[in-house]
Amino acid sequence: METWLKRFEKYLNDKGLRHSRPRNLVAQEFFRSDGHVGIESLYKRVHRINPKVGIATVYRTLNLLVESDLAVKRDFLTGVPTYERMPEVHHDHLLCTQCGDIIEFHQDQIEKLQDLVAKKYRFHLDFHKMELYGRCHKCFRNS
Repeated sequence: METWLKRFEKYLNDKGLRHSRPRNLVAQEFFRSDGHVGIESLYKRVHRINPKVGIATVYRTLNLLVESDLAVKRDFLTGVPTYERMPEVHHDHLLCTQCGDIIEFHQDQIEKLQDLVAKKYRFHLDFHKMELYGRCHKCFRNS
């Protein structure tokens, strides 16, 4: 987590933005998170530690983390964005439409196939995302 915070501090310095305890607290709690975190859940965690930190600070800090390429904003067709640390290795997502679980995966064969498709159509990829929707094994078994 230390490296993530140092990278964030460097970004703030490079952009001439001020450091504040509330902003630092939001960043710390975000970097402690595993997987995808929603604004409300992050706000609740931060608010338990320091009730003076408002939800606007959480929004602004998450936006700065995205701008600094330390976080990625995801919207999995729910209308409610989630955020995750910028992955070191590209990954895609399986999303359970019943319980909301998110499974991250990386599959070399899929990545190669996407490159072949782009090449076939003389298309230059900048980035991509794959989201597969269905039911996880628990929800499927219980239905």
